[in-house]
Amino acid sequence: MNSMEIVLKNTKSKYLEIFSLLDLNKIHEAFKRFPSIKEPLEAKIFAVNESINSYQLSKLKNHFDKINISSISIYSNNRDTIISGRSLKIDSNFIKEQEIKNKLLSFNSQKKDDIFYKGTVRSGERISSNGNLCIIGDVNPGAIVSANENIYVWGKLIGIAFAGKSGNKNASIASLYLNPLQLRIADIIAIGPKDKPKNNYPEIAVIDKQTIIIKPHIIESKN
Repeated sequence: MNSMEIVLKNTKSKYLEIFSLLDLNKIHEAFKRFPSIKEPLEAKIFAVNESINSYQLSKLKNHFDKINISSISIYSNNRDTIISGRSLKIDSNFIKEQEIKNKLLSFNSQKKDDIFYKGTVRSGERISSNGNLCIIGDVNPGAIVSANENIYVWGKLIGIAFAGKSGNKNASIASLYLNPLQLRIADIIAIGPKDKPKNNYPEIAVIDKQTIIIKPHIIESKN
């Protein structure tokens, strides 16, 4: 079975993203959820039985350049893919299929379901969660936070937030001060409001009739 998995991580391992590129002719679509960021990332390409020519790799490399990739490595059991990578001076390693799968399992084991982060997420930083993401602090302009499920920011959310990465349209984004540059839930995208919040209570963004709406976040008491 042919497959291609791409792992993006930063040098401090605070950010780890794994995604499949099923159709090399739709590279642009795959990279829509990776806006340009300042923080350098490492890209590792794992291609199982996948023949990738130098033209396709060149297009992929161009997209990597747009999201500030500092280094690229290829791991494949297909000799044509390795030759294509080396022709573009990409670090390319020929390894057996099972070794590729073992490496991917190792990366997947690093991903946590829910992430609790305390501190300011600064411009150029990214935090991604395989489950829910809870941040005690601010998300500054230029920062990107994402989660497969819900995002909670107990502080100011002024950067970009993407909830429901797995396609969950019931996911939500909540914050004490909700004034983001961009919000995304599943496949629905919304630009943040022009006016600053005037309310002194938390707000939550949810999907309602294929549109992202913002409403007061009422936390019900269990008493």
